[in-house]
Amino acid sequence: MTSQSQTSPAGTVATGGIAGLLLRAAATLPPTCGVRYVDDGGAVAVQSYADLRDLACRLLAGLRDQGLRPGDPVALLLDRPHDVVPAFWACVLGGFVPCPMAPMHGDAARWAEHLEHVAALLDDPLIVTSEAVQRDLPPMPGRRVVRADRLPGAAAEPEPSVPGPDDVALLMLTSGSTGASKAVALTHGNLRAALAAKAERLACLADDVMMNWIAFDHIAAFEGHLLPMSVGAAQVQVQPQFILTDPVRFLRLAAEHRVTLSFAPNFLFGEINKALGEAAPDGPLDLSALRRVLSGGEAVVCATARRFLNALAPYGLRRQVIVPAFGMTETCAGSTMNLDFPDADAGEEFASLGPPIPGLDVRIADERDLPVPAGAEGELQVRGPMVFSGYYRNPAATAGAFTRDRWFRTGDRGRLDDGRLRLTGRSKDSVIVNGVNYFSHELETALGRLPEVEAAWVAAVPIRPPGGDTEQLAVMFAPAVPMTDEAGIHQALAAIRNTVVLLWGFRPALILPLPKPDLPKTSLGKIQRTLLRERLEAGRFADRQRWIAELTRRRLGGHVPPGTPTERAVAAVYADLFQLAPDEVSATAGFLELGGTSLDVLRLQQRLRRTHPHADLSLASILRAPTVRALAALLDGSARPGGYDPIVPLQLTGDRTPLFCVHPGVGEVLVFVNLAAYFTGERPFYALRARGFGPGERHFADFGEMVSCYVAAIRRRRPTGPYAIAGYSYGGAVAYEIARTLEAQGQKVGFAGIINLPPHIKARMHEIDFTEGALHLALFLDLITPQQTSDLAEPLRGIPADRQLDHIMAIASPRRLTELNLDRAGFAAWVDLAQSLIRAGRSYEPTGSVASLSIFYADPLHGTKQDWLDNELHQWDAFTRGENRYIEVPGAHYTLMNADHVGAFQQILRRELARTLHDG
Repeated sequence: MTSQSQTSPAGTVATGGIAGLLLRAAATLPPTCGVRYVDDGGAVAVQSYADLRDLACRLLAGLRDQGLRPGDPVALLLDRPHDVVPAFWACVLGGFVPCPMAPMHGDAARWAEHLEHVAALLDDPLIVTSEAVQRDLPPMPGRRVVRADRLPGAAAEPEPSVPGPDDVALLMLTSGSTGASKAVALTHGNLRAALAAKAERLACLADDVMMNWIAFDHIAAFEGHLLPMSVGAAQVQVQPQFILTDPVRFLRLAAEHRVTLSFAPNFLFGEINKALGEAAPDGPLDLSALRRVLSGGEAVVCATARRFLNALAPYGLRRQVIVPAFGMTETCAGSTMNLDFPDADAGEEFASLGPPIPGLDVRIADERDLPVPAGAEGELQVRGPMVFSGYYRNPAATAGAFTRDRWFRTGDRGRLDDGRLRLTGRSKDSVIVNGVNYFSHELETALGRLPEVEAAWVAAVPIRPPGGDTEQLAVMFAPAVPMTDEAGIHQALAAIRNTVVLLWGFRPALILPLPKPDLPKTSLGKIQRTLLRERLEAGRFADRQRWIAELTRRRLGGHVPPGTPTERAVAAVYADLFQLAPDEVSATAGFLELGGTSLDVLRLQQRLRRTHPHADLSLASILRAPTVRALAALLDGSARPGGYDPIVPLQLTGDRTPLFCVHPGVGEVLVFVNLAAYFTGERPFYALRARGFGPGERHFADFGEMVSCYVAAIRRRRPTGPYAIAGYSYGGAVAYEIARTLEAQGQKVGFAGIINLPPHIKARMHEIDFTEGALHLALFLDLITPQQTSDLAEPLRGIPADRQLDHIMAIASPRRLTELNLDRAGFAAWVDLAQSLIRAGRSYEPTGSVASLSIFYADPLHGTKQDWLDNELHQWDAFTRGENRYIEVPGAHYTLMNADHVGAFQQILRRELARTLHDG
């Protein structure tokens, strides 16, 4: 039979809990041995194990003051190691059960759903968070939330509880972006067994230094924290973003701190290879201390790993430093380890994963859970003292996770060759990108809602190009339009790509429309993803792939090779940003056509500022130069701005009537970027940006001047109608006046859209004072939460304007400020511009009429949606000659175009445009 086991080391399962690790380290180790924290700016803070114990004891006093009792779960909603580690130990010392969680920035609805699911699963736990994370929290009425920095009480000896080996020590949430996460219950016995076995396999000693840069919602982070402590060694805990934004920092930190043990998924080797291929590391780099780098979470590509080893051999890196490993949350991370790489895997594409650690049994089983012959493929199953016993408060999931004889079903397929594990696939339907699990059914559900996709005829499967450093995503689907409708097919590609980016944060490597007969289903109607992937890899769809590539090239205007050095450099940045081969990026390729998002605009700006610090790289300048060629000209200085132009061309492809969208009351157009991406290949999308963002630009004196300026700019871009005009919030009133003026000039306005704004805004503009204007701008920019906006209004009104701005900046989300590249001076200037628009609105009264309006309405800032519709929005009926259409859209006033709702909003808007313009 095919199975492998290792003899358990003496003393693997301790009778006490893991609290003894900290208490022993604090009592016996010198102050120089402890935790070194590296923040996202590279600053280092040192904390001895004794100091860590003392802080944990003070935090424990605060937790006890919250009424917690031993066994109570505590959700640790913290994102920095120096916050997580002491809070984790405070829970352990008190006998509470910590459950680390990761903030879900950028998607408030999904985050709120996830938090509610976890609150129900853990029976309304105390949520411990930080000031920075709390700023971004969605509303959680009735939940118990406390900031970690406000917990510490008086220092005292801990009086730790004495749990048994079967008592739960840690809850880890399974991966998954929806509210369906399960909680893996790891006991004190599980963790102690795993630590002892790994310390033996890796020959860990007190003079080791282990570095962890994985976030603490991943079990590997606890491995990187507890393992060095268990042998009395020092450790380095690094904020993940510090390495992810510049992977070569992994090497520099290893050299600086004389790190001996660490962890790196295969994708990081690939990123370091890429960086080293562009330039050798600056200054000295001594990696001779680094003896083992565990690599798991995704397959280790032998070619990638060998390039890494060869490139760094001159810096003292050992040939056998990489240890391909397999582990899961349910097995306390690393469970099998290949200490003989790369020699043991000569000629292989992927590294084998070695034998199991001491105490773990491994077998390969068939569909009846019976062991298969040696070398045969089957399901990987494991058991041992480091394997969990079940999911927290989820007996059904627990029962499904184990065989009748209590072997854990890993969901992976593999084989054992001479006792060495080699994975061959997965039973579970998921895609692993950069070491993170994404579940196919989640994406398929979202894509099935798109009107461009036939519901229940879409599949998300993993693919890996030859030599690829990580898995990639392929989406295959049956389109809702005929294959002969090239415009419709191209639109479907754009809608799918944008949905994936907004849901999962990365782009599919392949989107392939297929006839329904090419999408195999079971008798129960489920698409057979494994068979579909096999057909794709076998080349069955090669002709279809060539066809879709050629269609895309045609729709984007063909491929034009970048000509100048700057064009080639910009194309390389685009290729890296959009995960494309450099030779695939045309000089005429548009930013949104390649799949750019509003966040990508900011990333592009940051990348270019590093290489071209003296160029004009305002957001408007970048958006006005959407192609590789135009952006290169901007960087070279051959495309100097010719003065203020309100029109920002967000995307220029398509032959239908262009859409002009007017900015909201903040004056900026970044809010339209994600929306405009859905129009690629359909109709050009222009946004109008207020005057005053550029150096020396004066604000508009009044509403009339603004409207006249915008009308003139629109007619320069498109001299005659028909026109399509829309305005969001404050921009709705401007859009109405633009449409009225164009009609007065004898031009046809085929579409005039108002997004959630009534006609009479004068009274509201008089209500908005400096304080409310500044707070609403901060809210619109996602710097503060709605609750903070409400809570701060009255307290801030009593202090001078400059101090109000100081206070808003002090509580603003640091993450968001970094994304926007916004400092205090920039925010103050933006507030002044927004105030100028408010002043212009205070004298505005709508007059005259237009042919008709399409009014899109969402939840208002105050009151009910029905009152908003009946008593405010329907007043537009007095300013049209025909019948208006009132169209409900999901979301609220400030969120209807964010990541949660833009997919639904674009469908509604595009349908209405096609209906009124008769061009779709």
